[in-house]
Amino acid sequence: MPAPSIVWFRDDLRLADHPALHAALVRGGPIVLLYLFDEQSPGIRPLGGATRWWLHHSLTAHAAAIARLGGRLVLRRGAAEVEIPRLVAETGADAVFWNRRYGASREVDARLKSALRAGGVEVASFAANLLVEPWEVTTEAGTPYQVFTPFWRAARERPMREPRPAPRALPAGPPAASDDLDAWELLPTRPDWAAGLRATWEPGEAAAHRRLERFAGNGLAAYHRRDEPAVGTSGLGPHLRFGELSPAQNWHRMHGALGPEARRNVPKFLAELGWREFNWSILYAHPDLATRNYRPAYDDFPWSWDRGPEVEAWQQGRTGIPLVDAGMRELWRTGTMHNRVRMVVASFLVKNLLRHWRIGEEWFWDTLVDADEANNPGNWQWVAGSGADAAPYFRVFNPDLQATKFDPDGEYVRRWLPAGERLAPIVDLAASRRDALAAFATLRR
Repeated sequence: MPAPSIVWFRDDLRLADHPALHAALVRGGPIVLLYLFDEQSPGIRPLGGATRWWLHHSLTAHAAAIARLGGRLVLRRGAAEVEIPRLVAETGADAVFWNRRYGASREVDARLKSALRAGGVEVASFAANLLVEPWEVTTEAGTPYQVFTPFWRAARERPMREPRPAPRALPAGPPAASDDLDAWELLPTRPDWAAGLRATWEPGEAAAHRRLERFAGNGLAAYHRRDEPAVGTSGLGPHLRFGELSPAQNWHRMHGALGPEARRNVPKFLAELGWREFNWSILYAHPDLATRNYRPAYDDFPWSWDRGPEVEAWQQGRTGIPLVDAGMRELWRTGTMHNRVRMVVASFLVKNLLRHWRIGEEWFWDTLVDADEANNPGNWQWVAGSGADAAPYFRVFNPDLQATKFDPDGEYVRRWLPAGERLAPIVDLAASRRDALAAFATLRR
């Protein structure tokens, strides 16, 4: 009996287009399929409440899909540099495979790879979760791009790998102790605030492909209206965040879309994938993106850290600004928010209320089902003006004008605000805009 291989799942909870799993299958022999819940290793950011909810259900679906093919998902909790060698010793595995990650946790992977190889274990990591590796797309000087347009122009010129199909069977590995998923307490109980998430989402690889097909078949044709919050977007974000779909699968499926309207909208949709790639390239070069200004000049910006009544009103959707309140209530109910409205509510917090972008980033981290360590801080810094290719600080989204332009009939606002509800605005939009511009002027001086 050959020694087993270990395939270590992370944010890639799928069986199709999984290069690490494919490598283990090509190698032959039994395979131990592992998910390690690691919130202890350096560089790991503990999950927020909404992503913990998604992870529980995604792991449930992943384990069931694996069992149908004859395998078994082993669940462990702890630091990777402790638990992976321990599982190697328990199972007699002589190979470990995983798909690469690109934040600060990649240093954990590098140390683990060296330690395992020193012990005679074969180790390999693979490109799977981005269209292009961050180090593959650089300027002529060899530095990371700081502006999206030239980054995406260079990235999309690179060949995109073809997705691999899912295996038809999985060779079971040797017995290995596995945690009870419920014992991880990923689901909210006191109180159970996840009713809206359950009504909105179905996590898992199979559900991700159903949503992808619905969008490619119907939603893509209307994607030119993506700025209208009543129309909605693809809904693929959380499936990408947890790797239930790969970017390569999205790329090739969109290129196979039928109909002139759908084909016309493909470049715009792929540019949204490109923005995700851009943020991951920024995170790769700046692992502290969630805690430090990308542009050091903003270290002196006079943002307030006050988390008092105004921030609470923003979190609860009680600012008295209809589009802001609708967006924040959509977020609390469903774990998501329309992309344009995300920009509006972020601008309101950072510029009209002059609160530090990290306050908003941390709230989104806790409440978004698609919050990831690159897009979430990257997008907040973009709105704040402190990030890469950022919106100029003097660009202050006026929520009322945005509603007039993109929700002219008030359909989106009515969807999320009770009829007849009228709250007094907590801030004057025009006066607070002047205050924001005055603060920006002090920074420039």
